[in-house]
Amino acid sequence: MDLTRTLIIGNSGSGKSWLAQRLSEHLHLPRTDLDPIHWLSDEHSLPRPRGEALSMARVATSEERWVIEGVYGWIISELLDRATALIWLSVDDEECVANIRQREEKDDERVMAMLEWAGSYRTREGSSGFAAHRQLFENFAGSKIQLSNRTQITAFTVPL
Repeated sequence: MDLTRTLIIGNSGSGKSWLAQRLSEHLHLPRTDLDPIHWLSDEHSLPRPRGEALSMARVATSEERWVIEGVYGWIISELLDRATALIWLSVDDEECVANIRQREEKDDERVMAMLEWAGSYRTREGSSGFAAHRQLFENFAGSKIQLSNRTQITAFTVPL
């Protein structure tokens, strides 16, 4: 699998950031998280204007080597033509919710909203839901792999 320019998609709490970090470290690739591109602040309440977010994402893909991760299918769809690999983390919603609970230290409104968001991945409509990610995955012509649980995700990193 050619991981020179890798996109990682999946639900919140699926392990995208964890996997992107491992790939970035082992393959010496610059890593981009789409959250700071999509959101104007860390509080995830105000999205960046669409054109501005796409411009920022395209800057990241203008490099020859990279790993980019995120849930935002509308951004990912604009980057697919530069990618050499697509990794879809299709982890069960319950596992994603448990992962978020484990990493978050408090139960404030932001965390509760994130838990609700992660718990709705399979039924969520729009470009950040399961159906949209499945379509991106199925239509991608390059190297691709679907990983459905933590064991598969961890095993994927072992040969690196």
